[in-house]
Amino acid sequence: MAGDEIRGTALGTAPVPLSVLDLVTVGAGHTATEALRTSAALSRTAESRGYHRYWVAEHHSMPGVASSSPAVILAHLAAHTDRIRLGSGGVMLPNHAPLVIAEQFGTLEALAPGRVDLGLGRAPGTDGATAAALRRTDHLDRGADDFPQQLAELIRFLDDDFPDGHPYRRIHAVPGPVQATSPGGVQSPHRPPVWLLGSSGFSARLAGTLGLPFAFAHHFSAQNTVPALDLYRDSFRPSAVLDAPYALIGVAALATEEEREARRQVLAAALNMVRLRTGRPGLVPTPEEAEAYEFSSMEREFVDSWNANVVHGTPDEVRSGLDDLQKRTGADELMITSNAHSGAVRLRSYELIADAYGLPADVRSLSGD
Repeated sequence: MAGDEIRGTALGTAPVPLSVLDLVTVGAGHTATEALRTSAALSRTAESRGYHRYWVAEHHSMPGVASSSPAVILAHLAAHTDRIRLGSGGVMLPNHAPLVIAEQFGTLEALAPGRVDLGLGRAPGTDGATAAALRRTDHLDRGADDFPQQLAELIRFLDDDFPDGHPYRRIHAVPGPVQATSPGGVQSPHRPPVWLLGSSGFSARLAGTLGLPFAFAHHFSAQNTVPALDLYRDSFRPSAVLDAPYALIGVAALATEEEREARRQVLAAALNMVRLRTGRPGLVPTPEEAEAYEFSSMEREFVDSWNANVVHGTPDEVRSGLDDLQKRTGADELMITSNAHSGAVRLRSYELIADAYGLPADVRSLSGD
């Protein structure tokens, strides 16, 4: 597989390619239907403005996050876009049978040939009780410990190359390569590139050892970003996928015309995180609710720490913050997640960031479409 299916191209004055991570957030007073409509609109905006890829993250049992089924959402987005890369950021592999994921992403590849990414994580994407319900077991550590074996099995299904004598040798993920070997069969030359996601060193080292691209969750594990990226690069071994390391980082960023409005919006998102971390998950509150909320000293300390890692403010301030972060980490790509109560605010943030970097008004004009 060529690395050009992984590496992007920086546009405008951006130091590296810019991409989108969508949690399909649902604000108080809004529905999941509205949130998904925002995602469809955002995917079209991201495509036209030159963002490189658009990923959806798997979460469960969180009222304010409607992205429990990434493959379903990505199929919907495929129908609304033509060229932007679509993918999972990520699918939590221990929650699923590898064959099921291979089938789902083989289907997505058939729907959007040559533009599907398969990002994989080993965390549950939820609390322990929900993870137990998903996995039908209370032995949750077993799924994480078996991650390298599950990954190897999934890649075998994607490539349809189990060796002779393997119990799965006659089992095929369809759509997939087996269709090319069937009488009269013709199969797409593309296979979704596999990315490993992480918020610590485990997946960083594994991605490096396997020569796979790596995505780090800076937006909720900022203290581990530089050590994990260093570990990935030090562990990297060239492969058929990549001849050199390629790492993106997820970064929370929100741009508004006025700095004060950005502070109001990120305070609401931080209150949502406070409630999630204290076992009270809900819809993303309004800025007005967040301003009226009486934070305890411990909650205020959490909010200050959380928002210190959210790049927010005017477009120029956000551009400067993203530039500094890229220089500090050496990230090959910045994947921006803009979380806010309002879908309109999220859409506007990505437009303002694109404007700040001089991204094209419509990327199709660059290719003469």
